[in-house]
Amino acid sequence: MTSVGIDAIEIWTGNLELDLPNTFAPAQGKDPEYYTKGIGLNASSFPDTYEDIVTMGANAAYRLMERKGLEPADIGRIDVATESSFDKSKPISTYVAGCLEQVYDGDFHHANKGERKFACIAGTQCLDDAYNWIRAGRNRGRAALVIATDTALYERDDPGEATQGAGAVAMLIDEDPAIVELTTEQGYGSADETDFLKPQQQFPSVDGKRSMQVYLARMREALEDYERVAGDSHPDNFAYVPFHTPFPGMVRKAAVLAYRHSIRNTPIEDELAEEIGRQPRREAFDDEEAYEEAVREYMDALKETEHYQEWYATTIEPTLTISREVGNWYTGSVHVARTSALIHALENDIDLVGETLGVGSYGSGAQAEVHGEIVVEGWRDEVAAIDIDDQLDDRRSITFEEYESIHDAHNHDKDVEPVELTTPENEFVFDGWGRMGERTYRFVE
Repeated sequence: MTSVGIDAIEIWTGNLELDLPNTFAPAQGKDPEYYTKGIGLNASSFPDTYEDIVTMGANAAYRLMERKGLEPADIGRIDVATESSFDKSKPISTYVAGCLEQVYDGDFHHANKGERKFACIAGTQCLDDAYNWIRAGRNRGRAALVIATDTALYERDDPGEATQGAGAVAMLIDEDPAIVELTTEQGYGSADETDFLKPQQQFPSVDGKRSMQVYLARMREALEDYERVAGDSHPDNFAYVPFHTPFPGMVRKAAVLAYRHSIRNTPIEDELAEEIGRQPRREAFDDEEAYEEAVREYMDALKETEHYQEWYATTIEPTLTISREVGNWYTGSVHVARTSALIHALENDIDLVGETLGVGSYGSGAQAEVHGEIVVEGWRDEVAAIDIDDQLDDRRSITFEEYESIHDAHNHDKDVEPVELTTPENEFVFDGWGRMGERTYRFVE
């Protein structure tokens, strides 16, 4: 059976940078370490006034197609995941295709286009859709473009304001991929929740504490469901574990939960028992509250052990490097985490061929998915071509006053005259409004 997976990845980050400890913290009257050590972020990427989810998605896709030498005829499907859409009918994928048709001789009239919505997990759902489309033999030799693009903005003075970000990840899904093969081993955890939502509004309503609880509960369910098809998980099974990363602080909580689950009834638990005792077993408690308190105490002790800290440093921490500099990209976050891990392996000359990535995706509302990906020959050349470090270095750092202006410019309820802080070059830009109130775009050389 021919393998199907991710053949190429490109990232486009917003052209502006907000320094959290040195610019945002003083203006908010916060200790800088609240951002750098607490939530785990150094900076956020922001879109200039000519950038939005279409331009970022199209720019990432164009970069990918140019590097791979692709034409529109090579693409049979364009799926866009976003929770920042501005149109309730016309999918963002059609806008992206329209942009790309400005710079190619051919068109995408033959391509199936769609838009996925399920909060942050939608990017992974698009990946699954593309995989299934190719597996079903309906692609006629063509590849799929999956694009996760978002402007993750919060209302001013909302607790989530510190985790904002903007950017896009484009992925080429094809047969005989050059980066990772997607496996058939998947697990899900899903329930009707109201932890994060946008009922007819631009900025989200968030129950922060509840959202954390739901994230962990659904991720645990997804891991348990994954084990029903893949067998018991073990920390040594995965080279890296990229999680959905709204901010690294949330991943710290998910990681220790996953580790506790994976070492249960293993020699690792036996060895750690001498240091911190064995894991609490539910059947040993008559009271659910007492059991949960015992689990919390065990996990607090577990994360201080050398065993756990070594695993975290090698398997989780490398997935967070890019996120620390760009903030939350909603649908793109877990795909940024995967890319971060692969770049770490490349820079440290780690041989990943044949190794498995355990990918944990999540979307509020709520659903988690855990699936396996096997790294294949060719991953080094593909990952080496991703220039995210250069993009991060090229961002323009903004003052707090400029941040306020940019935030207002992207606020749909405010009518302000946009002021561009950077000069676009070789990229798609927002160009105004069409006759039916649609957003229009052009390519700037």
